[in-house]
Amino acid sequence: QVQLVESGGGLVQPGGSLTLSCVASGLSIREYSMSWYRQAPGKEREPVAYLSNYGDITNYGTSVKGRFTISRDTAKNTVYLQMNSLKPEDTALYFCNARHSETYWGEGTQVTVSS
Repeated sequence: QVQLVESGGGLVQPGGSLTLSCVASGLSIREYSMSWYRQAPGKEREPVAYLSNYGDITNYGTSVKGRFTISRDTAKNTVYLQMNSLKPEDTALYFCNARHSETYWGEGTQVTVSS
């Protein structure tokens, strides 16, 4: 049974940082491209960051480029999203996504950026 479990969300002030984690079980992240998506209230889910299955290619949404970094630890089968210089508009539910021949989603972790 495949599971993606996100953690690390919370309340942070503008300009602050958070690191999200996504622990995968039932699959190897070496075989899947891994992504982070987010969905704010009343908005569609949007891609935030992408990491290829070989770990050599990354892509970022325009609004987060230069502030967010996606990475992975294959020994821990975990993907991370380091988020710096957070803005109120980064407030959303953040989801982990694994894609190969199948696609899997986690249940999300809430990030709220507010003073």
